[in-house]
Amino acid sequence: MSEKYIRQNKKSCTIVKSSKTYAKIANLDDAVFIRDFLIDNDWNLDKTPQILKKDDNYLILTVYEDRIHVLAKYKQKPGNATVEKLIKKHRRNPNNSRYGLNIARVFDVFIIKKQIAGDDYIFGYYDRLEDAEFVRNFLLDNNWNVREFNQIEFDEDTDTYKVIKVIDDKVYVLDSFDNSDIDLNKAYEGFLAKISKHKYGLAHYPHLDLLKNHISDLEEEFGVKTRDENWNLENINDNALNDIVFNLTPFQHSVYDAIDGEATFDEIKRKLIRYKSKNFEDKISKNLESLIDIGLVEKQGDVYKKN
Repeated sequence: MSEKYIRQNKKSCTIVKSSKTYAKIANLDDAVFIRDFLIDNDWNLDKTPQILKKDDNYLILTVYEDRIHVLAKYKQKPGNATVEKLIKKHRRNPNNSRYGLNIARVFDVFIIKKQIAGDDYIFGYYDRLEDAEFVRNFLLDNNWNVREFNQIEFDEDTDTYKVIKVIDDKVYVLDSFDNSDIDLNKAYEGFLAKISKHKYGLAHYPHLDLLKNHISDLEEEFGVKTRDENWNLENINDNALNDIVFNLTPFQHSVYDAIDGEATFDEIKRKLIRYKSKNFEDKISKNLESLIDIGLVEKQGDVYKKN
């Protein structure tokens, strides 16, 4: 039968019958094997198994959007857990895109969006990709029903526990913890503090924009008051940041402005290159430390963030 039903290009082979594409396979040998499998099963995709033995190898298969996809190839037959993990990973990112299905990035915010019955629905906004991926994966596994979320969910990909809150059909990740011993009040207070600091310009959390005018309602629902280690948020006003920044030295101000949401030391240094002098790096380090001391900036690993 040779290469009947197979169309070759430089990087892959497509299996086509009667103008319908049944698979896109990386190499000709596997394409011929899958083509023969389809013929033997009367081109019925429903008969496609998750594991199919080919010579001395095991092919891991899945059907997505009416096409067979070869996900991996093993010398020894893999266990069910490995197969399920591969299939889930493919379903979440079938096109091998940067963020996978339904996640887009707009400036510093990751957005989960899905089109349903011709209308676009937004399911959440996130400052961290891992939070967006967790929520997207959960929704994919639960038919996009936000009511399926529990207050605390375990993220098997990051091995963390996440505190979840659905507000106006948007899913928010309030905090993440390394173990199940979770202080919910602490999570609530930290989440409210982020909203308040963003509202009053003390920090940059654009993923919380929709909640800026709902702080008192959330305080009542959570049963806690907004608290922060560095700021008295109960008596704060809209000019709080301006008052604090006004008293910074010119170079402190420049370092502060160089942190656009978050930045590494090298990124800050590049933005301030016009001020380069003999002790340039030491000067930046000292001013970063002073900004941390007064609570305007925090360091998380190698990244500096505005508080």
